[in-house]
Amino acid sequence: MSGCTAEIQAAIARTRSEVCRLHAELVRYGLVVWTGGNVSGRVPGADLFVIKPSGVSYDDLAPEKMIVCDLDGRVIGGTPGSENAPSSDTAAHAYVYRNMPEIGGVVHTHSPYAVAWAARAEPIPCVTTAMADEFGGDIPVGPFAIIGDDSIGRGIVQTLRHSRSRAVLMQNHGPFTIGVTAKDAVKAAVMVEDVARTVHLARQLGEPVALPQEAIDALFDRYQKVYGQASDARFAGAAAPPAEGVEHSRR
Repeated sequence: MSGCTAEIQAAIARTRSEVCRLHAELVRYGLVVWTGGNVSGRVPGADLFVIKPSGVSYDDLAPEKMIVCDLDGRVIGGTPGSENAPSSDTAAHAYVYRNMPEIGGVVHTHSPYAVAWAARAEPIPCVTTAMADEFGGDIPVGPFAIIGDDSIGRGIVQTLRHSRSRAVLMQNHGPFTIGVTAKDAVKAAVMVEDVARTVHLARQLGEPVALPQEAIDALFDRYQKVYGQASDARFAGAAAPPAEGVEHSRR
């Protein structure tokens, strides 16, 4: 990308490395099998994002194999990795980035417990404090859509734009998560599978007890604005608590 400034080229390189590294986290937490799933990350300061190539083994991924796309999902020719096809979910990721400018990362997995809920087209109810902290309520179900165009992206944005959840279960497909960074979106993907499993297990014992809405609101507000922040005057120079919706990967 000879027309880019040195600063943008450096940002692309950092994003390539980060997106490549984060794919290993999907394997580490058992969220993917074979070549399924993907992580993408927006390039700071540019209308670009980086995503994995299609059909490449996780063991064979490397920063130079990551693919740079514009926000319409078009591969930037002449860049490392551009000889390969991008992930089959690229159009969905691109639609999210175009329509949710605050989002810096998107993740899709086929993690089994979350997919099981998606196959039932059933939201995961918010019945634990950890789920209230992380998602601020139920994890919603998005509409059924076929891979190949931006239909999945439309469903993600339609479902999450007015929700506190950073995760959606696309019906009969599986979870997609968003975050202010790619790492934040990966954390959400890990947490989705954790709560999907926990609530499934609880149902084997009986009907889980719902959390009161006021408790969900209080837990979410504390986790987003207070958790992990210094409250003692000795730490007055510490960074201010993040605003609602910003990265919260402390836990």
